[in-house]
Amino acid sequence: IKYGKTGLLLVNLGTPDSTSWIDIRKYLKEFLSDKRIIEVNPILWKIILNIFILNLRPSKTAKAYKEIWMKKENMSPLRYFTIMQKKKLTEKIKNRNIVIDFAMRYGNPSIKNTIVNLQKNGCEELIVLPLYPQYAAATTATVCDEVYRSLMKMRWQPAIQIVPHYESDPLYIKALVNSINKKLSSIDWKPDLIIASYHGIPKKYFEKGDPYHCYCQKTTRLISEKFNESKSNSDILDGLKNA
Repeated sequence: IKYGKTGLLLVNLGTPDSTSWIDIRKYLKEFLSDKRIIEVNPILWKIILNIFILNLRPSKTAKAYKEIWMKKENMSPLRYFTIMQKKKLTEKIKNRNIVIDFAMRYGNPSIKNTIVNLQKNGCEELIVLPLYPQYAAATTATVCDEVYRSLMKMRWQPAIQIVPHYESDPLYIKALVNSINKKLSSIDWKPDLIIASYHGIPKKYFEKGDPYHCYCQKTTRLISEKFNESKSNSDILDGLKNA
């Protein structure tokens, strides 16, 4: 029996296995069936989802995926870059007692199967890192939901730690500012304004207490403060703005 290892599980949103209609439909069904994603009457939503959306939406979504699909790798960019994150972290850490893997909240590889595989490979402790800097119920919380559901079905569970939101972590802010400066150094002009763009959530979710909007504002403010510490950036109008 393998034992004595720590697993680091990176969790991203998810992606269909291919651009085929059936794979797109399968992915959309799992994603849109999550009660944290769609907070409406579950019976009414089930009728709308299965009769209308899952019959009409997959074709349109498949067309959009085909435009960004990485043909050589035969995968979506999200899957590709998540794999690269796992690979580079493994190379960076270089510790045989730490096993790094990734899972998707929706689609494959699933959180459940990956946790089971990590446990079988001797991981008695598991650190789960949702790849969402700003907490939201529809992202970080639903990862936690699935992790706990998976553990409930395991007889031999690993000890678990879930990394919380890190929207204001100094290293995260520094990394974003470094990325901005790297881009600025590659162009021969200076922008008047830099826009920080985030995924949105329904206003109703915010009014119910979801902190995502506030965390996004905080991240932008900290990036702007850090960014404007450099005199070379001081003439870029007002630093960053939210979108």
